[in-house]
Amino acid sequence: MLNKLNFFYTELFFFTIKQAKAILFAGVFLFILVLSKFFTLGMYRYDFIFVCAVITQVALIYFKLETKDEAKTILLFHIIGLVLELYKTSSFVGSWSYPEMSYLKIYSVPLYSGFMYAAVGSYVAASWKIMKLRFSGYPKLSHTYALGFMIYLNFFTNRYFYDIRYFLFVAIFIIFFKTKVYFTVRTKEHSMPLLLAFFLIAFFVWIAENIGTFTGAWLYPDQISGWDVVHLQKITSWTLMVIICFLVVASLKFYKQKSL
Repeated sequence: MLNKLNFFYTELFFFTIKQAKAILFAGVFLFILVLSKFFTLGMYRYDFIFVCAVITQVALIYFKLETKDEAKTILLFHIIGLVLELYKTSSFVGSWSYPEMSYLKIYSVPLYSGFMYAAVGSYVAASWKIMKLRFSGYPKLSHTYALGFMIYLNFFTNRYFYDIRYFLFVAIFIIFFKTKVYFTVRTKEHSMPLLLAFFLIAFFVWIAENIGTFTGAWLYPDQISGWDVVHLQKITSWTLMVIICFLVVASLKFYKQKSL
């Protein structure tokens, strides 16, 4: 019994260390968000965040903590997120807003906002490498492509048409119900349902979102008059976004493996 407990705590310790490595960019970016509340070097806050995020990316590549391919993946997520931000913050949608001034922006969207999505993609890509991920019962790629497209499309159409997110969750359950993700902490391989992994990542992103809105980095309409906890329903939105991030990384990984 004692040996099992020692093994558990040892695995947990090294799992935490590896997760800290995987979340490095996301963790630094969250720190920058909090720091920018109090310290901006005389710059507009949103510009300060963007400059620091770019410097962080350059530093990670320079110190070989991130490969150029991973940086390209992060850039892709930055673009995906920025396009969504432009739509969601537009005057005819107004899902959330960026109330402060900024030079580095497109319309009302500061360029740093894309890094929020890039942070999630960075974590997925880094975890894949650090934790030596593999999968069983993975669905057909054609099914995942169609699912990812419908999820992303629904982020744009749910304002004017019926929000199909719950139908999407049914589809996600059917497609990934049999899928397990295997990860290695030291030498022993562990596993969990991929669906559970999606939810856990989304939950921690929701916590980070609460920190971001608490510092005023962006605001939802119900937070303008005073901060309140981000609605739990946002976890469903982040779960869908996490799945998009995962599917993009998985597609790139599988394509690279196929081309070798």
